[in-house]
Amino acid sequence: MGLNKFTLLKLMPTYPVIHKETRETKEISMTMKEYEQWRKDNPDWDKDWQAGVAGLGEVGEWRDKLITKNPSWNEVLGQASKVAGSRVTKINK
Repeated sequence: MGLNKFTLLKLMPTYPVIHKETRETKEISMTMKEYEQWRKDNPDWDKDWQAGVAGLGEVGEWRDKLITKNPSWNEVLGQASKVAGSRVTKINK
């Protein structure tokens, strides 16, 4: 595959939902417009706020997390910055 070829992915938001009476849970994936209609058509279901809130692993400064998890990543960025016309820079903590 060449550098200029790519595959277009259609990513849909995922909504965790819970049945109000049975407490059954599931995740549905659709556009926001479709989700609004789905909620109107399925009044017994509601957003599952327990499943849909950010956990501790999802917060924080992305640069710090990247360097901590992949310490050699700055070396890769350093090599990429040497390519003619590159605008890549190392991540400074």
